[in-house]
Amino acid sequence: EVQLQASGGGEVQAGGSLRLSCAASGFTFNDYAIGWARQAPGKSREGVASISSGKDTYYADSVKGRFTISKDRAKNTVYLQMDSLKPEDTAVYYCASDIGVGAPSSAAILGMDYWGKGTLVTVSS
Repeated sequence: EVQLQASGGGEVQAGGSLRLSCAASGFTFNDYAIGWARQAPGKSREGVASISSGKDTYYADSVKGRFTISKDRAKNTVYLQMDSLKPEDTAVYYCASDIGVGAPSSAAILGMDYWGKGTLVTVSS
């Protein structure tokens, strides 16, 4: 059974940093791309970053230069380092996975097959 567990959310002041983790199990980690999406209150879900089964990465314009996605193959875990956080980054963040070799774009992240429960990030001004 594919399982994705996102963690690391919390409350931080604007300009601060958080690191989210996505622990994966139940599938061959090296064969899957992992993506992060977020959903702010009253807004539709947005794909923000992804990493391919290799090392290719994708970032939405809204987070480019501030967020960094990486993976630890030994731990079957993908990280989302979020720096220079803004109040508009406040959202529930989800990780998702799907088999493939490319780094999915924002829309493609939303179409990924497997999703974990989200973790809430709150950025105060």
